[in-house]
Amino acid sequence: MEMEAHCVWKADARLGEGPLWSPSRDALFAVDIRGSRLLRYTPADGQGRDWPLDEAACWLVERADGSGFVAGLRSRRLVGLTLDGDRLSVGPDLLRLEEGRPGNRLNDAMADTAGRLWVGSMDDAEKDASGALYRVGPDGSVARADEGYTVSNGPALSPDGRTLYHTDSPSRTVYAFSLAGDGTLSGKRVHIRFGEEDGYPDGMTCDAEGHLWVAHWSGGRVSRFRPDGTLERVVRLPVSNVTSCAFGGPGLDRLFITTAAQDAPSGEPLAGSLFACAPGVAGLPPGRFGVP
Repeated sequence: MEMEAHCVWKADARLGEGPLWSPSRDALFAVDIRGSRLLRYTPADGQGRDWPLDEAACWLVERADGSGFVAGLRSRRLVGLTLDGDRLSVGPDLLRLEEGRPGNRLNDAMADTAGRLWVGSMDDAEKDASGALYRVGPDGSVARADEGYTVSNGPALSPDGRTLYHTDSPSRTVYAFSLAGDGTLSGKRVHIRFGEEDGYPDGMTCDAEGHLWVAHWSGGRVSRFRPDGTLERVVRLPVSNVTSCAFGGPGLDRLFITTAAQDAPSGEPLAGSLFACAPGVAGLPPGRFGVP
């Protein structure tokens, strides 16, 4: 089965990433990592807005206490971020990761139903397997849950909260882990392996039926995979570098897709835009960091 996504905002993102639906704001947020911008799209009026950042944010997650967001910065720092109307404020450091790995940066994160953060890091030069996957507890505790990633991407969680998916993009591999109630990962296994013709697996999200949606960098599409890892559906886009996806809208029934102008082939005027489609299935409520 195939369908197409359409452009909803020509955001001109050099590296659009980290789409996040905010139910309290009725808006889709994302980041432009290479452009050091915060992005917001409001479906109600079809308008996009951006804010410059002194340091690039790699992802956003809402905080459970309603005080705004926690953002992961390029320098591996986690900070509070708030929007008061249209006024953006960046708070002090909440914690720092990988102080001994200056060549790394953060890349992709999510919060689970227990209020924990799952944060990936990567080699900014995309050469060494120096990245890792971290678990950050609501109390600020940090544990390295897995390692050996060159470009970590797309933590995603199954609807029952018992399977966590994570990707190492250069190896074209999506892994699955068993997730225990205390946050322990086990049983790492290959869930999906991309072929060369598929591009590279990038950001991901699960829908309410337990299917995994994976963005294809250098592949021009988002694919929906069944829980057994077999391909079920393809969403085509008119750009090559598709970076991530998230469900949004009041019913969580629209799939928003971020893309990148970076390294885009010539003849792709919509590269870096935000796209959307109505896939006929709903997503899961986005997790929030902190005590639920």
